[in-house]
Amino acid sequence: MSMEVRIISELMINEQIRDKEIRLIGEDGAQMGIMSARDAMKLAREAELDLVKIAPTAKPPVCKIIDYGKYKYELARKEKEARKKQKVIGIKEVRLSPNIEDNDLNTKASAARKFITKGDKVKVTLRFRGREMAHVQTSKHILDDFAEKLADIAVIEKAPKMEGRSMSMFLAEKR
Repeated sequence: MSMEVRIISELMINEQIRDKEIRLIGEDGAQMGIMSARDAMKLAREAELDLVKIAPTAKPPVCKIIDYGKYKYELARKEKEARKKQKVIGIKEVRLSPNIEDNDLNTKASAARKFITKGDKVKVTLRFRGREMAHVQTSKHILDDFAEKLADIAVIEKAPKMEGRSMSMFLAEKR
């Protein structure tokens, strides 16, 4: 939940405002001075609008005469627009083993190519089981070959690194 949405639900409106005095802003944005919440409520009713406390922490609190429904709708719309512009980057994983055959490596590389062209990052993991742990350094070339096969569209974002029983690297789309 974003900040704006949380703020909307915490805004005090109309009768909830019980402060002795508030600073009022009119519907046109003009300063209307400091007055009691009751007087401000009267002004809002006359304009057939709502009194909304927009700055509760100020001294005195700032209230504004606005159409609350419309205000809420505008905020929700801005929120939706902001979400639409975000691009979610996923991380896909491709697992390899130290004694992988060339054909299998090519198949995995083409799968990774698909992920990268879609805009995802790819985590390439080389898993070592049992006695394979003795040949970790000699198996590093597999990850290097894999990165080489995708060099035309991808760059190594994180170099190969050992993590427990597996060695992994991250590939991302070339900018």
